[in-house]
Amino acid sequence: MPSRAELDPLTMTDEMEAIDEATQYRRKIDHTLARFSAAHDEGNAEEAKRRERRDRLSPASLIESTRTALQRVVTPTPSPEEEVDAEQTRLQEKKARKIERSVRFGRIAAAVVAGLVFLGIGGAWGAQTYFDAKFTQISALDENSSDIQDADAQANDENFLMVGSDTRDGASAEEGVGTADSNPGARSDTVMVAHIPADRQRVVVTSFPRDLEIARPDCQRWDPAQSKTTDEKVAGQKIAKLNTAYAVGGPPCITKVIQQITGLRINHFVGIDFNGFKAMVDAVHGVTIHNEIPIDDTTLGKVLLETGDVTISGDQALNFVRARHVKGDPTSDYGRIKRQQEFIGALLKKVMSSDVVLDPGKLSDFITAFANATFGDNLGVKQMMTLAQSMKGLDQSKITFLTVPTVGLPNNRGNEVLVRSKAQALFDALRNNTSLPDPNAPIPVSEQGQPTSTSKSKTSTSKSTTSRKTSTTG
Repeated sequence: MPSRAELDPLTMTDEMEAIDEATQYRRKIDHTLARFSAAHDEGNAEEAKRRERRDRLSPASLIESTRTALQRVVTPTPSPEEEVDAEQTRLQEKKARKIERSVRFGRIAAAVVAGLVFLGIGGAWGAQTYFDAKFTQISALDENSSDIQDADAQANDENFLMVGSDTRDGASAEEGVGTADSNPGARSDTVMVAHIPADRQRVVVTSFPRDLEIARPDCQRWDPAQSKTTDEKVAGQKIAKLNTAYAVGGPPCITKVIQQITGLRINHFVGIDFNGFKAMVDAVHGVTIHNEIPIDDTTLGKVLLETGDVTISGDQALNFVRARHVKGDPTSDYGRIKRQQEFIGALLKKVMSSDVVLDPGKLSDFITAFANATFGDNLGVKQMMTLAQSMKGLDQSKITFLTVPTVGLPNNRGNEVLVRSKAQALFDALRNNTSLPDPNAPIPVSEQGQPTSTSKSKTSTSKSTTSRKTSTTG
């Protein structure tokens, strides 16, 4: 039997003798209830103290304190003992007023912050909804296409297919590019894919020459006036130029062709009317580019004669991206591709600068101009900010501008010929987010283009060099 010292008091009588189990159980219940009662009393006491503090600092209490203080002002001069009490009262009142001011200020500040947050969230949502409504939405994407390769590896990638459509709508005869009447229909003079991998650690923009030779698939006829496909089916063509895909089948057809070439899952389509560049650039008060040589175009005239860092206006920007017959350009397509890549990079840099982002007027004007000049699928303010922020937030060494690898020499049909082995290596690296292959790697002998005449042979070296230069980081 255990000693008395080892026994629990709850299990013993007043005479320190063991009692039965029922009594022990009842005593444990009583002891537990007593603890709960004590905790309840403590809680009530704390609540009473909190009420007292609230009452003491309430406006009514402070008003009463103030009234009492005013009464003291008109009472007879107090005795020394009363002066001590009055001084203590004044200190208490001063402290109370200070606390009340702090509480009032805190409440006002909290209300202001809450209001700003509400207005910020509501305003941002409202602005996004407002501007998104301005974008012309079309149907262009096929994210379940059998042409997409390594789909799992591309799960969270963003691929923007950007097509510069020069419809000539709104162009005047003085611009020298033709008008909608003289050049009806739509054409894709610029085709680029901006690839942003899931980790957002780099951006690769790949351009495709408008004269790239492709096998065009069957496509539905595109009606540019209505921005939609028609019921007419256009038979595929075994040998065609890339820009005919857009001219015939519009966004869905060019998207299909690019997915066949790259294996990328195109999840954003952005169509841009060249004429819209004028309003975009003017909205941000000009864009600064680096111009290496004077641009004198045999069709458009003297586009830009200044060299170095030059801020260009809307009209200059339009001709800068359109110029295709520039004196001194080794090739028409590759020279223009390089200028277009530089312009887009400069425009995005300007739009994401504090000069525009923190200026509501400029930002609103730019988004409005951009929305008016663009159309797309899965396109809106949020999607374009993803592209712009990715390009702006990265070190320039991680933003790469490339041109899809070609032999650098047009074939006898005047088309640029894709180097399929190098293209495969490039797009494998993009899909799987691995290191990019060397753009200056030699072209396999089996894929080298054959000159069709002596004159073309003389220009082979020059064109190949230009192609390689445009395939390096911009």
